[in-house]
Amino acid sequence: MSEENQQFAIQKLYLKDVSFESPNSPQAFMEGDWQPQINVQINSSNQSIAENTYEVVLEITVTAKLEEKTAFLAEIKQAGIFTIAGFPKENMGGMVGAFCPETLFPFAREAIADLVSKGGFPQLLLAPVNFNALYTQQVQQQAAAQSEEETAH
Repeated sequence: MSEENQQFAIQKLYLKDVSFESPNSPQAFMEGDWQPQINVQINSSNQSIAENTYEVVLEITVTAKLEEKTAFLAEIKQAGIFTIAGFPKENMGGMVGAFCPETLFPFAREAIADLVSKGGFPQLLLAPVNFNALYTQQVQQQAAAQSEEETAH
């Protein structure tokens, strides 16, 4: 297959789910020194919705805690519909598992920053993420789990 037949296009970008909670406000705003522990969890999932068309969802959950109390919890599912055609089969996993989430990340980062500041907290900018490394790690974990399962039987 030649590279000139390869096609990658963004059909649509959209927020699939948004949640923001500030369970300890207004007390959380009264804390003098804003030095929260920030925990960021990132997951992505994908599904084929038509020939050469995939929905990819990037899910980001950010939890900020002051001591043991949650200051805020922000969660978004940034989704996109992508047309991906003409790529070798062995590249498809990386396309939907790393390249598409990487494409969605700036939109997700902006949505999180917006939610947090609208919630009354200082702006939060998520650091860049290496989606290729995350995808490789996920593939290795799945392979390890599969070989453990085969050994158990």
